[in-house]
Amino acid sequence: MFCPKCGTNVEDGASVCPNCGSPVGEESLEKKLENTASDAFNNSGNELKSAFNDIRNSLTGKEAPYAGEKLKTDRGLLVYIILTIITCGIYGYYFLYRMAKDVNIACEGDGEKTAGLLQFIVLSYITCGIYGMIWYYKLGNRLAENAPRYGMNFQENGTTVLMWQIFGVVLCGIGPFIAMSILIKNSNKICDAYNKAHNL
Repeated sequence: MFCPKCGTNVEDGASVCPNCGSPVGEESLEKKLENTASDAFNNSGNELKSAFNDIRNSLTGKEAPYAGEKLKTDRGLLVYIILTIITCGIYGYYFLYRMAKDVNIACEGDGEKTAGLLQFIVLSYITCGIYGMIWYYKLGNRLAENAPRYGMNFQENGTTVLMWQIFGVVLCGIGPFIAMSILIKNSNKICDAYNKAHNL
């Protein structure tokens, strides 16, 4: 093996480089951070490619049917933030569209329907953002109400999400991100439970 710092050939089993003294047996913190950043970047790229394909298919009428399709369970706040910034906000809307679509499938039969993207954009614009908060609130409640159906119990509901949206802004503006992370976490759990229940 070779030293990650200076490139010196090091005997297998050695814990430090004989040339520079850097640890070689274990992955260095710098290397771990580099690998984590690389993984996040690769995941972001794959997610963005998937988003473009999904949007193209829905616009051309080639949208794949969801019956029997595995729902997405690995949404993450970091990817959401990065891709929303990179795409000047466009990915954020796509993210909401897919999350609402998956939740509608996983929670089907509860008598509710999470509004789609067009309604979200138009009504949020008309109401100066108020409808957007109502949408988040209703989604948070729907996830909490459907959790027992899959043998789970969520501590957070629509009220928690709404409070973070409104009052969390004064905490250096991180409230909306915490609200979104709650929705992401709970929707991932619901979608995962749905996949398991349907052997997907």
